[in-house]
Amino acid sequence: MRKLRSKYRLTIYNDVTFGEVWHMRLSRLNVFTFFGLITLIGAAAVAALIVFTPLRELIPGYPDSKTRRNIVQNAQRLDALEQKARRWVLHNDNLSRILSGQEPVDVEAATDTAQLTRYNAIMRSYFVEDSLFRLQVEEMEQQNLTMQSFSGSPSSIDNLRFFPPVRGRVASEFDPQSKQLGVGVEASDGSVVMAALDGVVVSAGWTIENGYVLNLQHELNITTVYKNNKRLLKQVGARVSAGEAIAVIGAGKDSGLLLFEIWSSGAPVNPEQYIVF
Repeated sequence: MRKLRSKYRLTIYNDVTFGEVWHMRLSRLNVFTFFGLITLIGAAAVAALIVFTPLRELIPGYPDSKTRRNIVQNAQRLDALEQKARRWVLHNDNLSRILSGQEPVDVEAATDTAQLTRYNAIMRSYFVEDSLFRLQVEEMEQQNLTMQSFSGSPSSIDNLRFFPPVRGRVASEFDPQSKQLGVGVEASDGSVVMAALDGVVVSAGWTIENGYVLNLQHELNITTVYKNNKRLLKQVGARVSAGEAIAVIGAGKDSGLLLFEIWSSGAPVNPEQYIVF
C-alpha cells in the first residue's frame, strides 16, 4: 500500500533547451484507478452500442429484424392454418353426420363444466332478448318494400322474400368482373347480422381473409354467404328463420362492413336486385 501511494513526478523536457515543458504528480494507485475507469467506460459504451443500435445484427448467429419479423409472421400463419385445418375436419365430419341423419358436433370449444350454471343463465337471457328483437324487427319490416307477397310455394328466386341482413349503406357493389361476388354493406361495428331467408347452416368458421364466415342453404338451391364477422351465433346444422340473428359484424381492417353474397344454382347474383339495404 505504501508503494501504491508513493508519489512520483512525470516531467516532459524540451529536447533542445532541456527546459521543463510539463509535469504531473501521480502515484501507482492513481494510474491504476484512471485506466480502470477508462476500461469500464469503454466496455459500457461498447455494450450500449451492441444492445441499442443495429450493430448487434453484425454478431454471428444474431437474427436481424427482417428474420425476426418473418419468424413471427410464419408462426401466425401456421397457427391460422392449424385452426383452419381443424375446422375443415369438423366441417367434413358434420356434413357426413347431417347426410346420415345424425346430430352434428359443436364446432365451438366445449363449455367449461365449472361454469355450466352461469353459461345456461346467459343463454336463457340471450334467447329471450333475441325473441324480443325479432318481434321488433318483424314489426318494422311489415311495410318493407322488399318483402314481396305471394301465395303458395315460391317457384323461383324472384318470388322469394329476402330479409336485409343489416341496415346500412352499400359501400361496394356487385361486380363479378373484379371478383366482387356480392355487396359490402356498411353498418356500425357490433351490429347483429340476420338471416336473409329460412335455411340451414352448412358451414361456419374462421378464415384469414374474411374473419368468421357463415353459409346458409335455402330452398330452390339458393345459398347466402355472410362474411367479415367477429362472432358467430349459430353452429353447423342449425335451422334458422328469416330475420333471426346469426352473427355479429366487425372483423379486421373492414370492421363494420358486412360482405353479403347470394348464390343461385351455383352462380352469384346481385343482392341489390332483391334487397333494399
